[in-house]
Amino acid sequence: MPRTKKPTKVKEPIRLRTKVLADGSKSLYLDIYRNGKRTYEYLKMYLIPETDRNARQQNETTMAAANAIKSKRIIELTSGEAGIVNHKDKVYLQDWMQTYKENQERRDKKGISQIKSVSHILKDYAGERFTLDRIDITFCQGYIDYMLTSYRPKGKPIAASTRNTYYQIFNGALNAAVRAKRILRNPFNEMDKSEKPKMPESVRSYMTIEEVRALIATPMENEKVKSAYLFSCFCGLRISDILRLKWKDIFVDNGQYRLSVAMQKTKEPIYLPLSNEALRWMPERGDKTADEHVFELPTTVNQLIKPWAKAAGISKRFTFHTARHTFATMLLTLGADLYTVSKLLGHTSVKMTQVYAKIINKKKDDAVNLTNGLFD
Repeated sequence: MPRTKKPTKVKEPIRLRTKVLADGSKSLYLDIYRNGKRTYEYLKMYLIPETDRNARQQNETTMAAANAIKSKRIIELTSGEAGIVNHKDKVYLQDWMQTYKENQERRDKKGISQIKSVSHILKDYAGERFTLDRIDITFCQGYIDYMLTSYRPKGKPIAASTRNTYYQIFNGALNAAVRAKRILRNPFNEMDKSEKPKMPESVRSYMTIEEVRALIATPMENEKVKSAYLFSCFCGLRISDILRLKWKDIFVDNGQYRLSVAMQKTKEPIYLPLSNEALRWMPERGDKTADEHVFELPTTVNQLIKPWAKAAGISKRFTFHTARHTFATMLLTLGADLYTVSKLLGHTSVKMTQVYAKIINKKKDDAVNLTNGLFD
């Protein structure tokens, strides 16, 4: 007789597993493995030691409930992959973007205006009644292409950095939808890296030490603006943080002047030591109270500093933010390490500071290459 072939055992995409706890009980969780990725869902359900009949019955009830949840998750997973939609759970993309924006606002996150912009783009791209369950890899690729080829606010294409920001925001919104169990997966995670927008290499304009000396030596019509710019050159604060700086934020600690601020852009608190050169450009406090601002500046700061730079013989791109770049490059040029500079700038990651290290390395290369051809 021919040998009967055993049926192939089909692996379940979701398995119910247990984790032994210190008290002897077992925590139940779902082990979800799909498309090469593993995730876990802890059910907050527990099996207790079976010391008597009541304990055994309680565990049987708990296991039945856990298996019911497992079955439901398998149906949700396979239905989603087959394109079957539960109409009771339909969520419009525009409604989800509004929910995402409100959640970010409650968490005091930055970028709320960019989330609004992304919502407008998605409305133009997909309409108002497009549902979350219809988002797939083709939709995400089309969203990126739409920004590249069709989206023209004010009649002009958006910058590559803006396109990258809008991709990151929509990607974040979809990740939040996965966590909220509104969708099963984020299609952006299935896209090849080469298909995703990239942040272009940042070009940072900064002043050399010689140019800072020239600025100090050059008079300016509004000396308060000049002082604020040079103060930033020696402490690295953004204009937004300088405008918010109050006298109560500045204190002396063991003879060292410091300032304590929560940076407006990143919300990152920093405790920044102030050098004598930075203190030199701070205005006199006089009779100002602790709640009064250190610097009183006009709203046209960038327009006022351009003629001053020109008078100092500086022709490169010049904005108030170049002072912050100048602070970073000056410290690295003088030998400060990258980690320390990162902390002084209030960066949340050293990666954000590495662009300045590239600038310094380029300066070293240029300096060495000055000798090329001298002895030919």
